[in-house]
Amino acid sequence: MRLSEGVWEGLLSVRNATAPHLRLRHQEEVLGEPETFETGEAEGDTSNWLVRFKIPVDRLSDGVQTFVIEDAVTGDALAHETLIAGEVLDDDIRAEVSLLRAELDLLKRAFRRHCSEETPSPEH
Repeated sequence: MRLSEGVWEGLLSVRNATAPHLRLRHQEEVLGEPETFETGEAEGDTSNWLVRFKIPVDRLSDGVQTFVIEDAVTGDALAHETLIAGEVLDDDIRAEVSLLRAELDLLKRAFRRHCSEETPSPEH
């Protein structure tokens, strides 16, 4: 749902009334359990839970960091938050902008060539 002030929040719908058993993983390490709060908004046999976890500051560094919320029973990934920081991000953005510029130049040339070509008139 959102990331605000270092806290990730999401909404999880569960088919039974019991609290979900979740865990937070970063790389190959389990960091603990995210907080879960029942929202009180239930539809039939489905209940909704607010899931929250604070991004651990000691896990932030240059590069790509992915935090995964998974079902503690099955190990299935339910949600993730990916953060990109540092020089890796700068290089990626520069490369992406360069590629976009090249593609735009190619499209401009093709469009100009198309517009400058004489369109033959249909013969009747």
